[in-house]
Amino acid sequence: MRRQLIIAIVVLAIVVGAVGLPQQSKDSVVLDDYEVATFVGGCFWCMEAAFDSVEGVAESISGYSGGTEVNPTYEQVSRGQTGHLEAVQVYFDPEVVSYEALLDVFWRNIDPTDDGGQFVDRGIQYGTAVFYHDDAQRVLAEASKTELEASGRFDEPIVTRVLGLTAFYEAEEYHQDYYKKRVLNYELYSRASGREEFIEEHWDE
Repeated sequence: MRRQLIIAIVVLAIVVGAVGLPQQSKDSVVLDDYEVATFVGGCFWCMEAAFDSVEGVAESISGYSGGTEVNPTYEQVSRGQTGHLEAVQVYFDPEVVSYEALLDVFWRNIDPTDDGGQFVDRGIQYGTAVFYHDDAQRVLAEASKTELEASGRFDEPIVTRVLGLTAFYEAEEYHQDYYKKRVLNYELYSRASGREEFIEEHWDE
């Protein structure tokens, strides 16, 4: 109960702080020459941070995918009103980092057995999925999922979905690069969420 109270306080502080953030533009990056992948791993702040640290990734953008509402807001998505999931689009140079390598980063930063959310974030909007952009990505994503299932790393079934991307709506500016803009808030949230402990338990090799 005490841990849940601490988590609730941290999350509330982060949300309140985020709303008051000034609108700032992300660093200008020309993305036309990069390939793009879309991943859903719960809190998009955490997934953006994970992919941004990968050599060959030019940009990660937080947004919403999988629902029916056009241009949904964070408030709508976070309340589970639109069917969207928090997602990240990753622009990458395939000559430096492959799509298969990005899939590996994805699996190592989520709980693929949880169909009710991710860690402290509960609800379908915080589920997990790989949204493929073409048939080649679909084949690789499905093969990667099958390989993880066969590895025996997890006792429970892998529930992460592999789906075709229909639309991606960029999230509000204050969500972009949140882990850089609000370093302390992000670190408090990340530590309290349970994600770091899960990753250490299952992937510390």
